[in-house]
Amino acid sequence: MTRRAALAALSAASALAQDARKAAGPPPRTTPALCLYSDQMMKVGYEEMGGILKMIGFDGVDLMVQPGGHITPEHADLDLERGIESMNGSGVNVYSVSTSITAPTDKTLQTAVSWAGQMGVPVFRPGDWKYGTGAEPEQRLAQVAREMQFFSQIGAQVGVAVAIHNGPVDSVGAALWDTQMVIRGLDPRTIGYAYDTGYGASQGPVALRLAASRLKMVVARDGYWSKEGGAWKFVECPLGEGMVDWQEVFAALRKAEFTGPVSLRVGYEPKDELNAIKKDLDFLKKHRASAFA
Repeated sequence: MTRRAALAALSAASALAQDARKAAGPPPRTTPALCLYSDQMMKVGYEEMGGILKMIGFDGVDLMVQPGGHITPEHADLDLERGIESMNGSGVNVYSVSTSITAPTDKTLQTAVSWAGQMGVPVFRPGDWKYGTGAEPEQRLAQVAREMQFFSQIGAQVGVAVAIHNGPVDSVGAALWDTQMVIRGLDPRTIGYAYDTGYGASQGPVALRLAASRLKMVVARDGYWSKEGGAWKFVECPLGEGMVDWQEVFAALRKAEFTGPVSLRVGYEPKDELNAIKKDLDFLKKHRASAFA
């Protein structure tokens, strides 16, 4: 699919859903929405997950579209709509749809972002672009810049904000200034940052200040660097036990008047995953209440 054809298809779908979008999306908020990254509950189908999240105390969900997830690429055209309707019916709003895909002309991505727009989901997060070894860094940045320009156009067409993740160290945007360089000329209403607290912490407070200027969502993760086998590795841990300065994070969110999604990612494989999720959620609630009092 060409970019022109993709934009035309998205534009047609968007025009049919303008009124429905206004009614279907999450209600206005005065504080950040605490959400769970949906793949944390792979043992539970999306039909039951909304009720469980509501019972635990989450405001919403970050619904993931990826192979092996609740919403798989081959069934995205049906399951994404059903998944969003199921969450909304349980009283849990879908604040973001995320995917591991980065190609803006990918058919699955087009389907996912189109449904997100039609059903009032405010944020869409693509995957992580890797530098790889096939091109020089400057060439790779130029390629990613062209794709992010297209993502910005997609966001404008369907009415969602595209959030670019500062991922692992081998990713474009792991250093937020990479992302800043390629999106600074694009509309801040349609493309910005999915700031990952764990990966961002190693870059210091300047990274967070940079992200706050066009923040679309936050990925809540904590961890520390450990040297294993002669190489440094980022090790995830429960919130509050790593190197993230959470008081600083929530103070920045308050200063930016951020009310978007904070997506909890439990990546440290606890023995009791549900209890770990509850503990991390309570930690986020405590800091949100203190910062937004």
